[in-house]
Amino acid sequence: MRHLIVLLSALACTAPLAAQGPVTTRYREAADRIIAAALADSAAYARLGELVDRFGHRLSGSESLERAIDWILTGMERDGLANVRGEPVLVPAWVRGRESAELVSPRPMQLPMLGLGGSVGTPPEGVTAEVLVVSSFADLDAHAAEARGRIVLFDVPFTSYGPTVRYRSDGAVAAARHGAVAGLLRSVTPNSQRSPHTGATDYDDSVPRIPFAALTVEDAMMLHRMQDRGERIVVRLTMEATTLPDRPSRNPMGELVGRERPDEVVVLGGHIDSWDVGQGAMDDGGGVVAAWEAVRLLKRLGLTPRRTIRVVGWTNEENGLRGGTAYRDAHQDALDRHVLAIETDAGVFAPQGFGFQGSDSAYALVRQVGALLEGIGAGAVTRGGGGADISPITREGVPGMGLDVDGTRYFWYHHSNGDTLDKLDPREMNLCIAALAVMAYVVADLPEGLPR
Repeated sequence: MRHLIVLLSALACTAPLAAQGPVTTRYREAADRIIAAALADSAAYARLGELVDRFGHRLSGSESLERAIDWILTGMERDGLANVRGEPVLVPAWVRGRESAELVSPRPMQLPMLGLGGSVGTPPEGVTAEVLVVSSFADLDAHAAEARGRIVLFDVPFTSYGPTVRYRSDGAVAAARHGAVAGLLRSVTPNSQRSPHTGATDYDDSVPRIPFAALTVEDAMMLHRMQDRGERIVVRLTMEATTLPDRPSRNPMGELVGRERPDEVVVLGGHIDSWDVGQGAMDDGGGVVAAWEAVRLLKRLGLTPRRTIRVVGWTNEENGLRGGTAYRDAHQDALDRHVLAIETDAGVFAPQGFGFQGSDSAYALVRQVGALLEGIGAGAVTRGGGGADISPITREGVPGMGLDVDGTRYFWYHHSNGDTLDKLDPREMNLCIAALAVMAYVVADLPEGLPR
């Protein structure tokens, strides 16, 4: 281990001089200890494996989510974290039920599909109608007269997540506005092995709520080719999806209490809920366990910062953001004492650094902290960052930060049955833990604090 620390120190000294400073010098030894300890074993990967294998997916309102939260709270207590608790949150309960999509014409064929979260169901006999394939909202508008009474399929290739996901969130409303009886979506992913991807959809009370589901990339392209050849396309869509009354859930959390200013807090974590497919290992079980392990690691090393570090597994990020909102409401009177909020929700792939939102003076300080991570390739701190769960408190003025990772493969498995443990690498997860632990510890320990 001594040789590893020497090597890391030598590598870290190659950080750009502009990012070096008093913070880098003061915390070099502690950072190297944290990094070496984080890379020493794969206990966190094993813990993540137990979480996802034992409880599987963890949709808001489900029994599997609540049992997973119980397990986390028990584990945090066993780890010796302080103030372990589950703060109450009321979450939506959408239930998928049985579902299917079948190509009726021009030939019979089963189409792999996933209903989109929050969608209404079909009548028991399903919806059978001709399909209109469009490539964009503008294309739909141009063919508005043809959409009435049909199933509209949005065959929109993936460019980047933001522009493409609009068709998942707004597609049902756009199709209903033109009289469609149901909607279908080319899954939001750049890579597919005939695997559908789910995710939340939205409705607008000014138009009817129609069933909305995702097809695979391959099948959406096939239906588009059929239409281009002038063939009549008919699909039968059957969905039992329903929304039940809200159910109680919790934000599980625990703390490493600060030695001098315990009422000042650095909060970090990910979301414990997932969609009801796959295991939710990448999105975002790995983020929750990595943040938890970062705090446990600091406690094991005897590194107690001046301020408190609180790890949270926010609930209901996927289809409501109730966990992040409830956290803001529960801690409203203490937000002026929240020094920094850190979120990890992009998969625990190889870390590259952090994105930061806050004042210029705070940015200068966290760049110095980032320089401590140059030796493991995670030293870049850029402007802009955060995450959905911390957005309710960053809008209140709390500085925010998101862990940036190599996102090459993230949307390959995002919201699909492919989100399983094997997609993650133990060493990459350990590097994420090191980055989170160093950033959280140093910011929580700064004598002068992080200016707003």
